[in-house]
Amino acid sequence: MIHINRPPKSRNPQSLNPINSLQNPSFSQSRMPSFLSKSFLRLPPKSLLFPMSTVAAAKSRLRGVVFDMDGTLTVPVIDFAAMYKAVLGDVEYKRIKAENPSGIDILHHIESWSPEKQQEAYKIIADFEKQGLDRLQIMPGAAQLCGFLDAKKIRRGLITRNVKDAVDLFHQRFGMMFSPALSREFRPYKPSPASLLHICSTWDVQPNEVMMVGDSLKDDVACGKNAGALTCLLDEKGRYGSQDFANLDLTPDFKVSSLIEVHSLLKSNFDLTP
Repeated sequence: MIHINRPPKSRNPQSLNPINSLQNPSFSQSRMPSFLSKSFLRLPPKSLLFPMSTVAAAKSRLRGVVFDMDGTLTVPVIDFAAMYKAVLGDVEYKRIKAENPSGIDILHHIESWSPEKQQEAYKIIADFEKQGLDRLQIMPGAAQLCGFLDAKKIRRGLITRNVKDAVDLFHQRFGMMFSPALSREFRPYKPSPASLLHICSTWDVQPNEVMMVGDSLKDDVACGKNAGALTCLLDEKGRYGSQDFANLDLTPDFKVSSLIEVHSLLKSNFDLTP
């Protein structure tokens, strides 16, 4: 059974998307309570929690869905821990990991390095990513979800911190096109809202009419929250709990354990009129 916490009818959907502390203040260019099960939940702010199914809510209009790629549209295959160790060295990796329990932002970390050292780091990262491309697999439910969105004429976009070559290969191998599809060549990358706001502008829609779907709390959910969009955290293995959300001051609007649940979530909670 799917459980949903519904906000009052008079609430504006934008109130469910407060801009969090991860917002990049310099931008001008361009994760949940302990009672959660693996069924998806709508999560309003703590002060707006209501007994389930006691309040009917008007459906918000949804005009676009933006996806992360690695770990969301594709099965995770990159050994990120090994990649970080190769870039940072064992000692530095352990130190940075201890200081950042929610995860290491390797791209942000190496930006302060010298050009020569950055070039060496990017080469190591590219080698790991290429190994991942050789084993690229579509995430279960992705094709069906994209077909559903196409039938409803809901736009599909993609934002990844991987390279453009990986996006091109994804499009070619699986025959699913996302537009716009922004790779890490678009700066600043997630968790900055720049890429998501760029897509909203391209589509000529408001951020609160768009949902960001991804498997990273600190990158995907933060990006969506920073932009003022709806957010859906894909948590296949139940990695995220209330402490993780408290640590980053981030709570996704929805949490699911599969893309199949996203399909049901959209039908149940949104006006999908083109």
